[in-house]
Amino acid sequence: MDQLTRMRCFIQVVDAGGFSAAAREMGRSKALVSKYVGELEDELGVRLLNRTTRQISTTEAGQAYYREASDILQRIDDLQEAMQDAHQHARGLLRVSASRAFGDHDLSRAVMAFLAENPDISVDLKLEDRFVDLVEEGFDVAIRLTELSDSSLIARKLAPFRQVTVAAPELISINGRPEEPGDLADMSFVVDTNYRFRSNLVFRDTEGGRLSVAVKGRVEVNSAEAARQAALAGLGFARIPLFMVRDDIAAGRLVRVLEDYESEDAAIWVVYPHRKHLSGKVRAFVDFLVAWFEKEQLRGAF
Repeated sequence: MDQLTRMRCFIQVVDAGGFSAAAREMGRSKALVSKYVGELEDELGVRLLNRTTRQISTTEAGQAYYREASDILQRIDDLQEAMQDAHQHARGLLRVSASRAFGDHDLSRAVMAFLAENPDISVDLKLEDRFVDLVEEGFDVAIRLTELSDSSLIARKLAPFRQVTVAAPELISINGRPEEPGDLADMSFVVDTNYRFRSNLVFRDTEGGRLSVAVKGRVEVNSAEAARQAALAGLGFARIPLFMVRDDIAAGRLVRVLEDYESEDAAIWVVYPHRKHLSGKVRAFVDFLVAWFEKEQLRGAF
């Protein structure tokens, strides 16, 4: 840094035609500018400037150094400007991780709308039912549906995330409607092994605490969509994200039960590694998602 400062001072003195003018333009004292140029000459072991009380002129070595140093500093400035421009503006490849179920529904709509508004950004959307390591695997952001645990990641809440218990109306007419979570222990249940607690369902009790119910059934899947299909087929009650079954509930194909016991702790989060020096593409995507999900909530989607 000192070397670059000395180089800049020398260039400025030559361009300004003197130490006093260079000092005014740089916002430094004349003595400091003179000191930096003197240190540069001492380091190089050559005289760069001829000084008189009235004017300065470059020596032959000074002329050669001026040409090369000007080129070097310009390239450095161009590089810095290019890096800042790329970082601050919304452009480039954005790598996004999300669960398959959410990516196949609401998130994909949000991503397509984002791309329509940001033509200089391309998106690599990876849908997997696992928590990726953002830093290790090179992702810019991830969308997570969970109770957010302590983490070094930066997170912004997008919307509440509800998992609801549903069943086909035909199944309820045969087995009855559960009035409390414990009733499910004796009813056929579609187990989604991607669920955090697998076959142990966690509900909110009437006191605001938690209670767990062990369930079982003929069908075990590792896909929320497969669980939905099994529930529609009347093969059991199922716990499924609300965004996946809201249309089925509205159409009467599935019936929502035990609403008073649903947990309200989970949410949809967008997470990313760093807040400092956040790239333009990540900032644009995060801000877009926050606004998009806010509109979705206003229309009752979550």
